[in-house]
Amino acid sequence: MTVYPIAPRGFAANCYLLTADGVNAVAIDPAQPHVLRAAERLGLSVRYALLTHGHFDHVGGCAALQARGAKVGCLAGEQANVAAADLAAAFGVSVPPFTVDFTFSDGETLSLSGVTLRAIATPGHTSGSCCFLGDGVLFSGDTLFAGDVGRTDLPTGSARALAQSLSVLFALDDCTVYPGHGGPTSLAAEKARMGGKR
Repeated sequence: MTVYPIAPRGFAANCYLLTADGVNAVAIDPAQPHVLRAAERLGLSVRYALLTHGHFDHVGGCAALQARGAKVGCLAGEQANVAAADLAAAFGVSVPPFTVDFTFSDGETLSLSGVTLRAIATPGHTSGSCCFLGDGVLFSGDTLFAGDVGRTDLPTGSARALAQSLSVLFALDDCTVYPGHGGPTSLAAEKARMGGKR
């Protein structure tokens, strides 16, 4: 699997394009419409978009991808939080409308266009946040960053739930972490920094 990080603009999130065959791709957190153009420049056709959570800064490119045939999926428990209009409005942002095409459960293995990922529920930043674990890589959304963790003061956030989620992640084998904001890190580095717990 090849990972192409797509840099955000403004305060939007990182997006990652994953491909196993160099033609078809899975987008994780397509934050803005320019993700579609980035995929096209790479010669990739995005078949699926997976959301670590539904905040507006992670989903702004979903409508553009969906218009080209991509299917959008999120953890079942996060569907109600996807692109919450009141939160977006509070930040002065509007999100082009899209729909969630499918949901998945904690621990479910997703095999999409040759890309295999396991969904890991990591509530805390939102009630239905999740991470995606691949071969030696973890896409952590806003659960875990390089040197920090996600905020818990927005609707459905919970510091206690986030601490429990970090314990789940730190029990995994070491791997490269691709977060929703900022640069990559590793589970080992973040576990050492936090003493293995929040």
